[in-house]
Amino acid sequence: MSLLDEFIFKIAEHPWEIEAVHALNYKTFVEEIPQHGINPEKRLVDKFHAENTYIVCVHEARRELAGMIAYRDKRPFSLDAKVENLDSYLPSARAPCEIRLLAVEEKFRYTRISQGLINHLTLHAIDRGRDLFVISGTVRQIKLYKYLGFIPFGPLVGSEGAEYQPMYALVEAYDNLKKTSRSFSKEAPALANDDTMLFNFLPGPVDYAQQVGEVYRGKPCSHRGEAFVKDFQRARAALCELVHAEQVEVLMGPGTLANDAVAGQLALSCRTGLILQSGEFGRRLAKHANGAKLFFHTLEIPEGQAFSRDDLEKALREHDDIGWVWGTHCETSTGVLNDIEMYKAVCAPRGVKLCMDCISSIGTVPVDLAGVYLASGTSGKGLASISGLSMVFHNHDLEPAPDDLPCALDLGLYQNSGGIPFTIQSNLVYALLAALKAHDWEKRFAEVRGWSKSIRRKLAEIDAPILAADACAMPAVVTVALPEIHSSERIGDELKSHGVLISYRSHYLLERNWIQACMMGAEHKPTEKFVRLLKKELKK
Repeated sequence: MSLLDEFIFKIAEHPWEIEAVHALNYKTFVEEIPQHGINPEKRLVDKFHAENTYIVCVHEARRELAGMIAYRDKRPFSLDAKVENLDSYLPSARAPCEIRLLAVEEKFRYTRISQGLINHLTLHAIDRGRDLFVISGTVRQIKLYKYLGFIPFGPLVGSEGAEYQPMYALVEAYDNLKKTSRSFSKEAPALANDDTMLFNFLPGPVDYAQQVGEVYRGKPCSHRGEAFVKDFQRARAALCELVHAEQVEVLMGPGTLANDAVAGQLALSCRTGLILQSGEFGRRLAKHANGAKLFFHTLEIPEGQAFSRDDLEKALREHDDIGWVWGTHCETSTGVLNDIEMYKAVCAPRGVKLCMDCISSIGTVPVDLAGVYLASGTSGKGLASISGLSMVFHNHDLEPAPDDLPCALDLGLYQNSGGIPFTIQSNLVYALLAALKAHDWEKRFAEVRGWSKSIRRKLAEIDAPILAADACAMPAVVTVALPEIHSSERIGDELKSHGVLISYRSHYLLERNWIQACMMGAEHKPTEKFVRLLKKELKK
């Protein structure tokens, strides 16, 4: 058992928790730091107690307090009385709050409780509309406060033996809160191995490597600059090499935009097509096609299944007017991976153009787009970069069609302009380039396969009903079809309150009572906590 097993972070509300706060306040700021006078009760009630919200780390069964911190957003702050013209030291256009009384019991000081307390207080502050923290930190722990993201300002305050350094911190200092949004939970666990960690199993936004974040936060540069143009071409070349495509056009926007661009190219062909539907994202392809006024047939199979060769060949026999086929490589909604090589083998001899939505597959499984007419991708999923760029891969030259397509969807215009017909945000490109360089892709694919085998085995052990069979499973996505006696929304909310972020809020998931766990990001998050919490919920 670790030191912090069964401890949780929460807002103090019970009388014993408040009394424990007063006792730790005395122990820290009377006995350890001689800021206040001693008293026989060994109890120190803060002067702002009535206005404080206390975030605590407690073991409820033992009624034990491991650490605390106080939040207050009413002016004047305690620092207003100690630092003249306090606001002149603080960043402008911010909504400040004061955090005080950070204290951790001595035996817990070599854990991550301090970071956990501040992270949970940050979530509370976000909910209250605050984005700047003001604190006076003991000079004994300046290194700790700087590690936690605080910036010193102004002169020291306090008295000899109890000196404090005024400091502030921005909400943006906490990367784990920047990457994913999470409303404040009343309770979240404080296990020693994950007490401040958010376990991100979302399909997006995804966790990305440190170097990706660093270049993204750099100074933007002109998209017409010589150096940027060269780097942009390097990114395009790396993308093509990864998926064995001859060319790629990079667009500013989500994967939805890339699929609209694919639909625009198909409209130029003036041919009837076939759209493959086995889930939400196959159905969305039909919406793209309708928006582009395409003529098409649909082939639909039950959700959770993959298309077979017989399915496709039969449809092509029944409709001899089909000139193109469009389907999802990974049907993300169901966690099914379709056989792209089978699609090629069926389409190529018939002269049928194959188009693929590879938005969730590129970067998580090997993808070979040789022989594919058009394929869409995005930066913010398996490539483990930041959302904002999408791409369309092709193996043929494209001609501009200014009379038939909107400029932003005219892929021929992109090709004729060296890939940069319009403004493109340089930081997103450099983040994508950094992500492409960060991975040994064969190792990455093996890690995703290993993650898939592990989580599917663990879910089977707790009798969680996985939608896709092993034979057609997408390694990076597992969809659990919950029995009607359980609520996907309630379970998703409960896991979220414990720092486990899964996909469950999309309308199609709520309608079907499904939840999803994905491995799209750069970090390989362990699945034990997710499975443990899900097992507990399924027993209710």
